[in-house]
Amino acid sequence: MKRLLILGGGTAGTMAANRLRRRLSPTEWRITVVDQSEAHYYQPGQLFIPFGIYRPSDLVKPRRRFLPEGVDLVIAEIERVVPEDNKVVLADESELGYDYLIIATGTSPRPQETPGLAGAEWQQSIHEFYTFEGASLLGEKIARWDGGRLVIHIVDMPIKCPVAPLEFTFLADAYFAEQGMRDRVEMIFVTPLDGAFTRPVASRHLGAMLEERKVALETDFMVERVDPEKKRLVSYDEREIPFDLLVTVPLNMGADYVARSGLGDELNYVPVDPQTLLSKAHDNIFALGDASDIPTSKAGSVAHFSLELFEENFVQYVRGRPMIQLFDGHANCFIESGRGKGLLIDFNYDTEPLPGKYPLPGLGPFTLLRESEANHWGKMLFRWVYWNLLLPGKEMPLEPLMSMAGKEVEATVR
Repeated sequence: MKRLLILGGGTAGTMAANRLRRRLSPTEWRITVVDQSEAHYYQPGQLFIPFGIYRPSDLVKPRRRFLPEGVDLVIAEIERVVPEDNKVVLADESELGYDYLIIATGTSPRPQETPGLAGAEWQQSIHEFYTFEGASLLGEKIARWDGGRLVIHIVDMPIKCPVAPLEFTFLADAYFAEQGMRDRVEMIFVTPLDGAFTRPVASRHLGAMLEERKVALETDFMVERVDPEKKRLVSYDEREIPFDLLVTVPLNMGADYVARSGLGDELNYVPVDPQTLLSKAHDNIFALGDASDIPTSKAGSVAHFSLELFEENFVQYVRGRPMIQLFDGHANCFIESGRGKGLLIDFNYDTEPLPGKYPLPGLGPFTLLRESEANHWGKMLFRWVYWNLLLPGKEMPLEPLMSMAGKEVEATVR
């Protein structure tokens, strides 16, 4: 019997287990998922916890519930992969062998990588919302905060869900306005990028939205350290930005076992072919979702679209046939902009986010690069879609490859 081992039971790992269990004969294939936690978190919802829109209990469910019958679940920490022996060593030194390995352990924030960030002010005047605990503590902080200088800060790219810091900023602006205290809050968005976002067209649009909301934009800021005593961000070019409340997105990195196994780059992401997701170093290892180094957003939509193509590719590959379903880096992201509205962006490796309608050309119901109530509801309804359609690997009426249908190409020139 052949052995497929999936490291990570998050979005990508769970979708892979569901899709491949249906395609691979249970009499010929044993599929095992390894994760260190029994709990599965709806990570996009963490953005809403600080503003009381979601409760922490809304975002967590048992991991086992979303894995199909015929998939084994091992709860354990991973020590290392030994690719030359086709085995994974767990923290208790037990071993799991494999014929094919999928790495889907994602990415996580590392505040300790920035001097001073995880110091005395961590979870006091310095917070983050990229973890379940962090989002919950930030919600408690905001509920009792009486105003001052709020700095929203990105340490470096890439990060999970690169629109989330902007969404937090827009939601904070709306929240403080609703509380009648927006005039007591000075907001600054600090980024290592040369604009508000990674893609120029979207960056100009989102930068204008920051300006409309009276949020200052500080670009090209490469943080060298945080001074917790003076409550200041300090850049390598010696700029200083003081704060009363710092909401930071720490450096994101892949799992530590990837480094211990010699499988990753300097940030522990696995180098793969960006079209097939096959490891560049090992012909029986794939990396899915946020765990890979593909040059597109680390977002759930990327995991979803790539998995639709990966499923068929993997089935063909293990039969000795070529992988012909080539992923184009397709990503789309709802951007919550506050006050009951949102945007949607749709792009891939080569094509910028463009205005238009999605997914039906001319009809939508979602508008691209423009705020609308429909986009807000698309964002809010996605939680149901995630639990009921996406994780179980059910078919969704969205094309995995980016389409130019409905896009307004000429609008970017004017």
